[in-house]
Amino acid sequence: MKSCKVRLEEIADPANLREAFLRAAKGKSHKRDAMAFRSELDRELAMLRCEILQGEVRVGQTTEFTIWEPKERRIHAPCFCERVLHHALLRPCEADFERWLIGDTYACRRGLGRDAALRRAEQYARRHRWFLKLDVAKYFDSIPHGVLLGEVGRRFRDRRVVALWARIVRAYECGPGRGLPIGALTSQHLANFYLGAVDRFVKETLRVRGYVRYMDDMALWSDDRWELRRARIALEEFVIRRLELRLRSNVHLQPTARGMDFLGYRVRPGGSVLARASRRRFIRRWLGIERDLASGRMGEATAQRSLLAMTAFVRAASDEGILPRLFSGTGHRAPTASTAAAVGTTRLTTAAPPTATGTSRATATGTSASASPSAHGCRSGWIGEALNRPVSSSRDRAGRTQQRAARCW
Repeated sequence: MKSCKVRLEEIADPANLREAFLRAAKGKSHKRDAMAFRSELDRELAMLRCEILQGEVRVGQTTEFTIWEPKERRIHAPCFCERVLHHALLRPCEADFERWLIGDTYACRRGLGRDAALRRAEQYARRHRWFLKLDVAKYFDSIPHGVLLGEVGRRFRDRRVVALWARIVRAYECGPGRGLPIGALTSQHLANFYLGAVDRFVKETLRVRGYVRYMDDMALWSDDRWELRRARIALEEFVIRRLELRLRSNVHLQPTARGMDFLGYRVRPGGSVLARASRRRFIRRWLGIERDLASGRMGEATAQRSLLAMTAFVRAASDEGILPRLFSGTGHRAPTASTAAAVGTTRLTTAAPPTATGTSRATATGTSASASPSAHGCRSGWIGEALNRPVSSSRDRAGRTQQRAARCW
C-alpha cells in the first residue's frame, strides 16, 4: 500500500482554507452561521489555520435532527466552521482515498454516484442468472474507531495528519469506540474507504466478476448459484474478522429475472423501475407538494427544486413509466428541466441539473424558465398549473390529484 505524502501545512495553507470555505458555503450562504463566518472571513480562517497547526482544532459541534424517509436516521450536521475544516482536510486527501477504491464502487466519487451504479447493476443483471444482495447492519453506528484509524494511519506518512483524522473520528461515539456521524463529509468518505477492503476481497480473492457497491449496499452476480453461496459465507467471515462489522440477516440470493431492490429501484434484466416503497414515497411527496402549493405553505421556487430532484430520481430508472402517466403528452417521455423551461411562463428560480448522487444545486437566473413541469406539459395543469397561476379550490384539486395518483399504480 503506497502512503500519501500530504502534510499538515498543505491542509492549513491559506489558499486551501479559502477554497474550503467556498465549497462549504455552496447552498449554505443564506444560513446564519455561514453569514457570520463570512463577515469575519480573514480572522476565522487565520484562527482555523492556527488551530490546525497546533493540533487543537475544535470538533464535535453539531446540530442533531431526525429524518424519517426512506428510514429513520439521526443526522448530526456539523457547524459551519467544522464544515470548512472537513473540506480543507479532504481536498488534498481525497485523491488518495480515490486510489484505494476499485472501479465498481460508486458512492462519494466524482463522475460516478447513484445513476452510474444503477446502470452498472443493469448490465450485470442482463449478463448473469443469479444475484446476491448484502448490506452491513447499522453500518455508520458500528464502524470501530481503532480499526478505521489503523487503516487511515497506513495511508498517511505525516503523523500530524493522522492525529487530525483521529481527532475528528473520536469526537463522536454511538457506542464505546464505535460510530461515525451521519451528515458529516468526512464520515461519508471514511465509511466508503473502510469497505474498500471488501471490494478487493471480492475481486481479488473470491474473483466474482459481477460486483457493485454503493456505500454499504453490495450486490454480486454470477451464473453459478453455489459460487454466490460460498461468497456469502466468505464475506460474512471477512467483515467480522477484518472489519469487526456484521452483515444484516436479510440476505437475498435469487434469480435476476425476479428483480433486485437496489438503491430505491427494482433492477431486472430488461431494465429498472422504481421499487414499490420508492413509488409510494414519490406519490406521497407529489401529493404533499400539491397540497402545500394549494394552501400557500410552499412557494413556487421551493416547489420547483423539490420537483426537479424527485423527477430526476424517477428518470434514473431506465424502464419506469410513472412520469409519462402523470404528464399529458405529445411523447412518451416526461418533460425534462430544459423542455419545461422552453414552455415556462413565469420568471422563477431554476435549479441546476442533479449531480451523480441525485442532489441538486439551486441557482438564480433571469430567464423565463420553470424547472418544474409547466402547465403546458401536465394533465389538467396539476402541479404545473399550481406553479404558473393561482389555485382556485384546494379541495377540488386534492380530489383530482388523488384520482390521478391512483391511476398511476
